[in-house]
Amino acid sequence: MKQPTRGRITLRTAGASDAKKLHALIQANLEEGHLLPRTLSELTVRAERFVVAVKARKIIGCAELAPLSPHVAEVRSLAVDASARGSRVGVAIVDELRRRARREGYEKLCAFTHAPAYFIHMGFSIVPHLWLTEKVFTDCVKCPQFRQCGQYAMIVPLDVAFDAERGYGLPAASAAPLS
Repeated sequence: MKQPTRGRITLRTAGASDAKKLHALIQANLEEGHLLPRTLSELTVRAERFVVAVKARKIIGCAELAPLSPHVAEVRSLAVDASARGSRVGVAIVDELRRRARREGYEKLCAFTHAPAYFIHMGFSIVPHLWLTEKVFTDCVKCPQFRQCGQYAMIVPLDVAFDAERGYGLPAASAAPLS
């Protein structure tokens, strides 16, 4: 059993200077079969869309808030360093992306994953892929694994009542340590 990560973990917005670290973290998770590939140049351009979890100046987790339409954003490239898994780093990142998406006016947050249970405990529901045509026509049709990826489409509404009912009306995760 993995030991929980000790010490203070903070969340912040990534910058272009973090792109190589984001790429390394995503690449490590890609090799485990959890993610689709991302190029370093793509991550450099989109770095400011990422929330990163930092412990002792090391990035131990990341995810992108990727806009798909004026109404829907996606949690993309959620990755946590193997040493920090089990310490709720991923949950804190998704919670922060959820707050940002709501603040930016999105109505829904989606994720595509091989591990739906991880997102279900955060209030996401499995939906047919075609409920997220924004994703299908933006990314899926260009993917070499189209129609055979085995990922689940997940969605959560971004409204205050839904979040309050599930206890997500909490202050920003970056204000308190995770461990």
